[in-house]
Amino acid sequence: MFASLHRSRWRPSRLALFLVALVIPTAAFAQATPDSRPTLAVLYMTNGALVDNAAYAPLSKGMAEMLITELAQNGAVRLVERDRVQALLEEQNLQASDRVDKETAVKLGKVLGAKHMLMGSFVIDPKQNMRIDVRAVNTETSAIDYVETVSGKAEKLLDLVIQLGSKVNAGLKLPALKTASSTVPASKNPNQFKAVLAMSRAIEAEDDKDFEGAKRLYQSALALNPEFENARIRLASVQRGR
Repeated sequence: MFASLHRSRWRPSRLALFLVALVIPTAAFAQATPDSRPTLAVLYMTNGALVDNAAYAPLSKGMAEMLITELAQNGAVRLVERDRVQALLEEQNLQASDRVDKETAVKLGKVLGAKHMLMGSFVIDPKQNMRIDVRAVNTETSAIDYVETVSGKAEKLLDLVIQLGSKVNAGLKLPALKTASSTVPASKNPNQFKAVLAMSRAIEAEDDKDFEGAKRLYQSALALNPEFENARIRLASVQRGR
């Protein structure tokens, strides 16, 4: 009888251990399953402004940041964060103003683990007309998979980036992109271009480790456009001490 009681006390514990032994490998397998989503990285835009070229130079980084945010609305793809791109460019002794050729883009993309590298440029003419050109380079084949252009008034820059994100998403045959609701109200703001320029200058200040200057510029961007979610997120990041 004592032996029978002894066995009955231990039987549930052994069952629990057996179940744990089954669950742990399953969980480990789930964690080890690779993310099969296509990965995209966005390089800085080449500044081709025909007037006030130096004044518009910060847009190279700011527009890349906004395009990353726009494309990241698609949960079916992975976007490399701009900070990672910046760190790699610094490691390779490349500057934001450097024009990166296709071969270099492929090499950078492989280091970042990105299948598609988006490279582009922008032009602003004396009448404040703006054109943005983007090419998607496949790092596996070194071929240019897709080319896109959007154009309009510079004061509608946020609208242009939203439009560009949707077109690139469709052109690369990615799942449908949902327009970021936080970006739509910002497109109606008359100061959106000034706000984007302020945010772009803030990003440059961050990269130069001038975090106090970056805070002030992000705050300026939000004062110009309170709905500018990109600036709000980056300001919060700086305030947390990154």
